[in-house]
Order: sequence, then structure tokens, then C-alpha cells
Amino acid sequence: MRIFYSCESIDLIKKPFITIGTFDGVHLGHQKIIENLISKAKEAGGESVIMTFSPHPRMILFPDSHNLQLIQTEKEKLAKLAKTGIENCIILPFTFEFSRLSAMEFVRDVLVNTLKINTIIIGYDHQFGRNREGNIQYLKEISNTYDFNAIEIPAKEIDAVNVSSTKIRRAIFDGEIELANQYLGTPFILSGKVIKGNQIGAKMGFPTANIKVDDVTKIIPANGVYIVAINHENMVLNGLMNIGTRPTVSNEIEKRIEIHIFEFDRDIYGHELEVTVFQKIRDEEKFDSIEKLSEQIKKDIHFARNFFST
Repeated sequence: MRIFYSCESIDLIKKPFITIGTFDGVHLGHQKIIENLISKAKEAGGESVIMTFSPHPRMILFPDSHNLQLIQTEKEKLAKLAKTGIENCIILPFTFEFSRLSAMEFVRDVLVNTLKINTIIIGYDHQFGRNREGNIQYLKEISNTYDFNAIEIPAKEIDAVNVSSTKIRRAIFDGEIELANQYLGTPFILSGKVIKGNQIGAKMGFPTANIKVDDVTKIIPANGVYIVAINHENMVLNGLMNIGTRPTVSNEIEKRIEIHIFEFDRDIYGHELEVTVFQKIRDEEKFDSIEKLSEQIKKDIHFARNFFST
């Protein structure tokens, strides 16, 4: 997948078939649209193109009140888009000035004059342009004037999937990772750098890697214990993740993300880990003693090992 961070050098794209959106999660609904786009582009001898934006438009339009947490970082989104088979991805900088473009200006100046699109494919409910004035009906009305095709993804195709980025975020916030994963079509991923902790897990016999997620907009699941797989230097390792404040051993209120990697004893401080989250085992609890916490962790590890062995 080729990635463009502006509309420059866009003449490299032959007969562009394009769809537009934020695509947070690249979930099953998005995948339905992308499959349709790729299929139609191939049939016509064109190239498939995703246009998306950075940062998320809501962060520019509502800077003080968006409260938006994203399912994916930009890196994670691009990696998942590449796996769909899409040929080109344009990431346009979303600025306040850009947001003031009318639907007509966006279509004429960006899609037609710059990108020279052949076809645009969008969902029945997609809106764009200043005050969200553009939609599929508008595109169909002006398509003859500007010599492009406008194709609608019908409501029945998108609604049949019954999924949205909002639903997925809600499921992740609630710790319903298995539900979120169903909507996503692939497991939820967290990525972060290993930082120094206070070694409490190691003293208990369960060494942990403390993960710092640098992107402050990345959504973090609800507090609790999760079954995870860890990608480290092209190795896939199994483990557990605890998200929370560790109430049994600490009075801190800061949320931490700790990973216990099974049968792994290496210094990985400063390393980047990609954590695939499969299932929540339980809520975070405050135990009466370190011994009782240790007993529960052993049960959690046993449960997780059975998960991976089945």
C-alpha cells in the first residue's frame, strides 16, 4: 500500500476509485466498503484509494469538548488498512481551514482537479464538506458535470453488519473486549514502550513489563486482567495484562498497564511492544494480602494457558 501525506505526486495513481472516512478501527463495516471499492476498481482497471484525515476531524472542530479516544493509532490503522489489499492511502492534514471547504470546493478542487478521480464510493449516510452539506445524493447530482461516477453502498449492506466505531469504543471502555473484537474482525491492539516499574511483580515471582502508551488519544480498556499475546522482535509470546491502579500493593490513583509474559526473562526496557488483547478474565480487585493476590494470579495464569492450548 502506497501512503501519501498530501495530494502531491498523486498522478502516480491510475484511474482512482476512492472512498473517504476516518476509518477508526477499520471494523467490519469499513471492511465492507473497502471490499466493494477494491472489487470495482479491479473490474474497471483502476486503483483503489482510501482518503482519511489526521488528526481526527472532531479534534479540530471541537478542540475543547471532543473527549475522543481512538481505537487505533495512525500506525495501527495504516497496518490494518494495508492488510485489506487497498492499493493507496491518502492522509490529508485536517485543519480548521480545510474544514471550511464547502462540499463543492472539496469535490471540485480536491477530488476532481487534483486527484482526477474516476469513481467515488461511499455509504448511504456519509456526509462531508462545511456543515456536512455533501452526501451521496449531492455527488450523484454533480457527477455528470465533473465527469466521475458516484456509487452508493446501500443501507442494507452496511446496516446488516450492525457495527460502528462508537459501539466498539463503548465495548472497550466497558472491558467487553470479545465483543469489540467481533466488531473489529481482528483483536484489539495496544502498543507502547516498556518503562521502569517498582518491581513488585518480580518480587512476587511474576515479573511484569510496564507499558507506556505515548498517544494520549489511544483508548485504554477498562481496569481488569486480560489474556494477551505480545509481539516482540518478531516473536509472538503469550501472557496476561493488568490494567488498573494495583489497589492491593499501592495507594496510587494512576492507571498502569502491566504485562506478564509467560516463560520470559529478558531486559526489554525501552523496547516497543505490540499487545494483542483477546479476553478479559476478571475485574481488578483489592485482596486482603499479597499471598491472596499471588494465589489469584496463579489461577489467572492457569486460565490463560488453557485459553492458548485449546
